[in-house]
This record gives sequence, C-alpha cells and structure tokens, in this order.
Amino acid sequence: MSRSELPFITTINGDLILSVYVQPRASKNQVCGIQGEELKIRLTSPPVDGAANKLCREFVADLFHVSKSSVEIISGETSRHKRLRILTKEPGQFEEHILSLERSLHSGHTH
Repeated sequence: MSRSELPFITTINGDLILSVYVQPRASKNQVCGIQGEELKIRLTSPPVDGAANKLCREFVADLFHVSKSSVEIISGETSRHKRLRILTKEPGQFEEHILSLERSLHSGHTH
C-alpha cells in the first residue's frame, strides 16, 4: 500500500492526523480496517462520560508507541467520527508504525 491508499493519515508540522471511526461496546479493542476514508477502531468501552474517548486515546497511543498525553482528539468528541493528532518528537518517528499498520490492513490482519 502506498501513502495515498491510507486516506485516514495526514501530517501537519510533522504531527500525524488520524481520521478514525470508533465502534464502542465491542468485544475487544482492535483496528479492524478502513471505512470510507477513516481507520475503523473497535473499543470495548461504552460512549458514556468520555470513557470511549479516553480508551481511544490510550489505544492509539499504544498503537504508535507514544505516551497518552501525545494523543489528542481535535474534533469529534461526541461523535464516532474523530480526528486525532499524534504529537511527534522527531521527524520520521511514526514511519515504522505506519508501515506495520499498512501491512496488517493489506493482509487483512488486525491489531
């Protein structure tokens, strides 16, 4: 897959911007594919009192091996459609994680 085949990722000043679709109340936390131009993520928590937002930030932080404080929701706090910013500390920091995600999406395996 090329970067153009990953419509859910853009960059701003080196930070990653992810467009995600969150499915709450799932049986397990996982990336399950691409839905439209968003990365579809299933989360176990319900969309109550910000629980799904918190788990979404934690899950994405684990996926990209960054601290939870490096992931912020920049739009979609009350929606299943969210945009997240992952703050970078150095150029190219996420390339390996993006390649791993590309391979898993291409092969049909999920994280």
